[in-house]
Amino acid sequence: MRPHGTPNELEQRRRRALALLEQGLPPVTVAQRLGVDRRSVRRWKAAVGRHGPAALAARRAPGRPPKLSAPQRRRLEQALLAGAQAAGFDNDLWTCPRVAQLIRQRFDIGYHVDHLGRLLRSLGWSPQRPERRARERDEVQIGRWIKEQWPRIKKKPAG
Repeated sequence: MRPHGTPNELEQRRRRALALLEQGLPPVTVAQRLGVDRRSVRRWKAAVGRHGPAALAARRAPGRPPKLSAPQRRRLEQALLAGAQAAGFDNDLWTCPRVAQLIRQRFDIGYHVDHLGRLLRSLGWSPQRPERRARERDEVQIGRWIKEQWPRIKKKPAG
């Protein structure tokens, strides 16, 4: 599992570990101070021994690069915040197929609907279902009924 932090933060942690080792601290103590596994400290020390200090340099995270650039992601989020109706849909409900369609129209990039959840979560969006309520629903009248009629109907007496 990849540790948390930016590549530069991880590099700084590795360089700090090497500095502590050079001060004569044992790998176990260095690991405890930095909150890492002792085997990582030993691996970093061995890498520096084989390849020099460049072995601790920050590297890009592995994996496929994202399809949308950072500016495109910001523009996508602005479009999502504007609402589905502003994007030309009948109602303001965003669905994965609608988001995929929006991305294709605005950026000419194809996303499979099954993978959009990950993209939306990275933007801070969470899946939600709209509440199904009748448009004619009268909250005031419902509250009054619960207060006046429900106590009279329910089986257990209040108290």
